[in-house]
Amino acid sequence: MLVEDPRAALARLAAERGVSLTRLSRLIGRNAAYVHQHVTRGSPRRLDEQDRETIAAFLGVDEALLGGRAAPAMAVARYDLSASAGPGTLAEIEAPRRAAMLPAEMLAGLGVRADDASMIRVAGESMVPTLWPGDDILVDAARTDVARSGGVYVLRLGDVLMVKRVAREAGGVRVTSDNPEAESPGLVAPADLSIIGRVVWVSRRL
Repeated sequence: MLVEDPRAALARLAAERGVSLTRLSRLIGRNAAYVHQHVTRGSPRRLDEQDRETIAAFLGVDEALLGGRAAPAMAVARYDLSASAGPGTLAEIEAPRRAAMLPAEMLAGLGVRADDASMIRVAGESMVPTLWPGDDILVDAARTDVARSGGVYVLRLGDVLMVKRVAREAGGVRVTSDNPEAESPGLVAPADLSIIGRVVWVSRRL
């Protein structure tokens, strides 16, 4: 497996995002030629840890690509089924097909245990603009209690696995779509649904 040189990776990532090396230099409070010299001349040979962290965050990449140490990762179950954000199809939770590797630090920051986490892909447009078709959502199975303030949850209503906004209110549980043009299940008796877990993070392909 070929590993890209961190300086080459930085030049490529900046070019792909239309960001000049001069702008990155200014981002980290250095002289205008600082990042260019690092990339083309190897001076400095390695970016300062804080500079690397700032640039990686700005570019939206793992620090490891820029020469930092790879963050410890944890395996999270990934399911080959979709949580409907639209009309829905019959679906049941199956055994995970493959694992998704997520940074342990990220899971800790979200307050999610790897054993309680799962990744499920969204289908349909009823949760637009919050969730879009093809989004991969991180679901925390330890968070099944629905408060009055509500949140976005994966649930099973009848035979349909879906992702909706859910809130408790007098008389039951209100299940709604964020897309005003989409239908919503409305007020549902708690006994008629099963909360799989709360959506705590989303991965979106650009």
